Amino acid sequence: MAIHTSIADGVGVLTLDRPDRAHAYDRDHLEALLTGFQKLACSTHVVVVQSTGERAFCAGADLKELGQAAPVDALDLLSQRVFAHIADSPVVSIAAVHGAAVAGGCELTLACDLRVVGPRARFSLPETGLGIIPAAGGCTRLPRLVGQSIARQIILAGESISAERAVRWGLAVGEVSETPREQAMNLARRVAERSPLALRMAKQVMARDGREDSLASERVAEAVLYGARNS
Repeated sequence: MAIHTSIADGVGVLTLDRPDRAHAYDRDHLEALLTGFQKLACSTHVVVVQSTGERAFCAGADLKELGQAAPVDALDLLSQRVFAHIADSPVVSIAAVHGAAVAGGCELTLACDLRVVGPRARFSLPETGLGIIPAAGGCTRLPRLVGQSIARQIILAGESISAERAVRWGLAVGEVSETPREQAMNLARRVAERSPLALRMAKQVMARDGREDSLASERVAEAVLYGARNS
């Protein structure tokens, strides 16, 4: 199993463990990710999302499976559904990003409420160079986090965000940490001391931003692009 779960000091920990593929995911891994997150959500109200190794946080969708995707797959995009579940959950999620978070891996971090970064962390959404778009929430969540101008540089021009930029632009919390997993756990313990009901209500209020319409537009656009690629 490439997804592991544990609980320590009242904090849930969800770990991606596929280092030989830079933690890239396919359908089975996404379903395991969702199951693992739901399992932790039953026992705690804060979850740290991390990965093993040092090279990458997550490389996004497995390119072999992505190459076989059809328009119907985009209209019911599993990655978008899984990441939306994480984003909309009453559980507070914190991504511990020590390496590259690319494409869907970046979108996974965007679905989390908070991000802690190490010096080798890097965020990028290269999909437009592949003839598709960041449809697992990237086009929706990134502009809300860093603003339209920066988001357009990243999505349209393919720029990547270093750890220092992530902190400066408010994408990551605190400072660049040499031990992002430990830093994320410390932050999670502080969150765990707060009222679960208050946290849940705060997330519900902040989520009223029209995301559903935007996420639906992502799916439709991706379906068109899948069709154009396969024609």
